[in-house]
Amino acid sequence: MNEAQVEFFRERGAGQIELIGRGMEGAVYDLGDGLVGKIWFDRRSAELLGLQAFHQELSAQHLPFCTPEIIEVVELGPQTVSIEPKLPGTPLRSAVVAGVVTEEQAVDAFASVVSALGRTVVGQQTKALPVLDEHTSLWEDRSSWGEALAAVVRRRGSGSLLGLAVDGFDALLERLLTSLGQLPPGQLQLVHGDICPPNLLVDSEGRVSALLDWGFFTTAGDNAFDAATAAGFYDMYGPGARAADDLLLSRFESELGYSRELMLLYRAAYAVSTATMYSPDGSDGHFAWCAANLKRSDLRSALF
Repeated sequence: MNEAQVEFFRERGAGQIELIGRGMEGAVYDLGDGLVGKIWFDRRSAELLGLQAFHQELSAQHLPFCTPEIIEVVELGPQTVSIEPKLPGTPLRSAVVAGVVTEEQAVDAFASVVSALGRTVVGQQTKALPVLDEHTSLWEDRSSWGEALAAVVRRRGSGSLLGLAVDGFDALLERLLTSLGQLPPGQLQLVHGDICPPNLLVDSEGRVSALLDWGFFTTAGDNAFDAATAAGFYDMYGPGARAADDLLLSRFESELGYSRELMLLYRAAYAVSTATMYSPDGSDGHFAWCAANLKRSDLRSALF
């Protein structure tokens, strides 16, 4: 954080600046007075103004939890900063560790977010959002969800390092693209794209109070995509990861009616699209997680 950013944050808040967290897209600071400031690593003001418009569209959904709102956007040197209200609650995993909520309550809260997003409808600001580190909309020149998702999978999968890590990757990619292209058109919902414990805040009753960090893979699409990815994100790297994954996939299958084959198709699309987002050489845990998913026998059975 440079001097201009510090001064800007001090003028907007209570003068005390405390780092809350650092993610893929930026670093978030508590400014006091119920505000947070975010330093965006790559996004410029034009993109953030689009995100601000999306937040307004999002607030009109009347979801049962709070969502972000960008109050101000300013470019300070090579980076853009924004000011937002601080959202209420405790991070889900912290609440479990502290004994505020049980693991069962945490799973219920987690699943409730996917279910709530399944009742949303989308507008033009949602469809205009870029995903990942791209700068144009996922939907640009695309008329269907399957076609739009296949396009980003093709862009990210061609020449991917996954070809070295996953046996038969070229055939898998070809089959994945074919399957996505054959998806029937349907009702579109808001896709968050990164429903994971750090992005959920809960209250003392274990109810979700806020859903954070929209924008990484946020778009208009199929709620089953959020179900597919969220099931894998609940416990990505722990010893009980696969058990939690299977539990949530089964839950979304029975409660929301999404077929496991469709959810595993979406899991494959996510893995191919995001494998090298955190390191171009594939040396990080996320790449290993993506590769491991593409090696799963149930995923391959769903594709082939």
